[in-house]
Amino acid sequence: MKDPSLRPPLNVNNQDDTNFSNITQSTTTTRAKAAIVILVRNSELHQLRFTMHQLEDRWNKKFHYPYVFLNDVAFTDEFKELTTGITESKTFYEMWSYPPWINQTKADENRDQMEKDRVIYGGSLPYRHMCRFNSGFFFRHPLLDEYDWYWRVEPSVEFACTIDYDPFLFMQKNNLSYGFTISLPEFNNTIPTLWQTVRSFMHENKELINPNNFLNFITDKDGDYNLCHFWSNFEIGSLNFWRSERYLKFFDYLDKKGGFFYERWGDAPVHSIALAMFLERSEIHFFNDIAYKHNPFQHCPEDLERYHYSGLCHCDPQQNF
Repeated sequence: MKDPSLRPPLNVNNQDDTNFSNITQSTTTTRAKAAIVILVRNSELHQLRFTMHQLEDRWNKKFHYPYVFLNDVAFTDEFKELTTGITESKTFYEMWSYPPWINQTKADENRDQMEKDRVIYGGSLPYRHMCRFNSGFFFRHPLLDEYDWYWRVEPSVEFACTIDYDPFLFMQKNNLSYGFTISLPEFNNTIPTLWQTVRSFMHENKELINPNNFLNFITDKDGDYNLCHFWSNFEIGSLNFWRSERYLKFFDYLDKKGGFFYERWGDAPVHSIALAMFLERSEIHFFNDIAYKHNPFQHCPEDLERYHYSGLCHCDPQQNF
């Protein structure tokens, strides 16, 4: 895997003092058109409350960005009441199986085989629906129509540092499109035909590929996928990138191949490959200052003077992924 941090140029990654202080001072008076987006089940209520408390305490109680909760069934009244009570921000709740071109018998057989092969989430149909939804549909949900930016959050994740600035405005002012905290390799047996499908798409749509792309981040010396991807359970990004004609064409191409169901294509490699094809390296940001944990991995800032002696963070930098 090449350059797993994919750190942007210094003027972006280090947040120059003038620009950064302006963003820090703009609290509730200046905000981006942005929302916190969470796919969650009713059964994950208390794991979500844990995460929301941390995100509110560490950041959102100062900035008051709205929450958009999405579920594959209707939310219970208890879920709505107990999550609304955690935040002063607005909260919205909505619902989001097989596309008509999928051979369900083939999909069932492939899931059974993946489960026998002990592929992670190999036998799970709901997981496949979630990956497909995150890959191609969350940004098209009507509840997000009025927003340009999103922060993806999941139940049970932890935020261990105070965030005293607005990441959305930071992205907006620095012409960034996507931000991450952790990158790691995908399980190869979940995506056996994904890369050959991507190569077919690139061959047929050469005009869509950014000439200044950073495909070398996700490929080896032979031009094959090196499995590296941004861990998409944390994303801060531009909704308009996913809504773009080039990305929609790419997603539709993948979707028609059926790999979300016949195999177990995840939204993380799909997103990462698209970013590498369509964007420039300078449009991607590594949020080094946001301490984030999603079991079994965490990112914790390592600068003791800036983040730990100052009291901003309580994570252990020795346990950094």
